[in-house]
Amino acid sequence: MTEVKTFRLGDFRLQSGRILPDAQLTYVVYGSMNADKSNVVLYPTSYGAQHADIAWAVGPDKVLDPNRWCVIIVNKFGNGMSTSPSNVAAPVARGRWPKVTHVDNVAAQARLLTEVFGVERLALVYGWSMGGQQALHWGALLPERVKAICAVCTSAKTSVHNKVFLDGVRAALTADANWTGTHFRAKPEVGLRAMGRIYAGWAMSQAFYREGLHLTDANPSLEDYLVRVWEGNFLRRDGDDLLAMLQTWTDSDISANDRFHGDLGKALGAIRARAFIMPSRTDLYFTVADAEIEAKQMPNATFRPIESIWGHRAGNPVGHAPDRDFIRKAVDELTAD
Repeated sequence: MTEVKTFRLGDFRLQSGRILPDAQLTYVVYGSMNADKSNVVLYPTSYGAQHADIAWAVGPDKVLDPNRWCVIIVNKFGNGMSTSPSNVAAPVARGRWPKVTHVDNVAAQARLLTEVFGVERLALVYGWSMGGQQALHWGALLPERVKAICAVCTSAKTSVHNKVFLDGVRAALTADANWTGTHFRAKPEVGLRAMGRIYAGWAMSQAFYREGLHLTDANPSLEDYLVRVWEGNFLRRDGDDLLAMLQTWTDSDISANDRFHGDLGKALGAIRARAFIMPSRTDLYFTVADAEIEAKQMPNATFRPIESIWGHRAGNPVGHAPDRDFIRKAVDELTAD
């Protein structure tokens, strides 16, 4: 099995000015770095995911071939592996978690790449959903360090409609009786199950359900699918971690920093890397229309929608070969010399 490694950042100053004490990133590496370090791919984690959840995309017949690439999967802050509400020490624990942004994630990842690997330029930043948000932050904030970006089912700035979805998820989770107003006193099982059911309606498209793709031998009924897949998915996680990541997603905006001062067009225009912007045609919260508007403002971007009825999950097609193969071919094209 791939070894999980830890990079200690020390007391890490956040974009907000707060200090995240004794901060750390956990990461795994697939493949080997070549002599000139020109084959390094950064693959940040998505919402609620830890490195093992997205490692399916790494393999000889998958999206990222470790025989070609040195793939570094980095767990973002808040996901329960890197520094998170569930593992941070007092006095930041128990409802005192500070605001963490993707600016913070990227700054920490940049230190990891420089201080541990001696890598100054990435061949590719590949990311889905919140991972794609980090990829676009890399392109805007550190354009000289990124050759290519593949941003799948994501956005450079969280849209108002997307925030409405996130607020509904947050409301369901914090309606649990274990919510104190600042943190959970115990595992919010009722809230996590409610959250999973809300997600099931947003993450997959109407056509996905109409075609009966939720029904399998393992999940022969809709209730099996909701309980085993969606409730089960979130019951694995810590409620405070999920809320922390929700806030980072809500606040995601590549222009919300001292470099761009809220000018999204300027931030998008600063992305010099060759980029493939790949929304799913049926994604209900990272929409095709929003992605196309952003792609048109990037000087070297190609708009490449995924024609799929798998909704948001078209960008994370575990077990769905057509979408996986479409993304793999796009990555091959994007990174062809």
